[in-house]
Amino acid sequence: MKQSLLVAALVALAVSACGKKEEPKPVEAPAPAVAPAAEAAPAAPAAPAAEAAPAAPAAPAAEAAPAAPAAEAAKPAEAAPAEKK
Repeated sequence: MKQSLLVAALVALAVSACGKKEEPKPVEAPAPAVAPAAEAAPAAPAAPAAEAAPAAPAAPAAEAAPAAPAAEAAKPAEAAPAEKK
């Protein structure tokens, strides 16, 4: 009877130990991988949005003039991260 209790206790310990080790690893591993992807994703859509913004307005010259400096301001901001890489 003592042997069966020992076997049951060892099985319970083994199952609980294995279960604890597997749970944290999958949760922690994707978190760092998602962060760089999230940083890269906003940079890529920003460029097409900047290109589409000047082409989209079919407005008078008064509205087009303020849009041009905004597009120029976006270009140095995009160039700065490219230089860091």
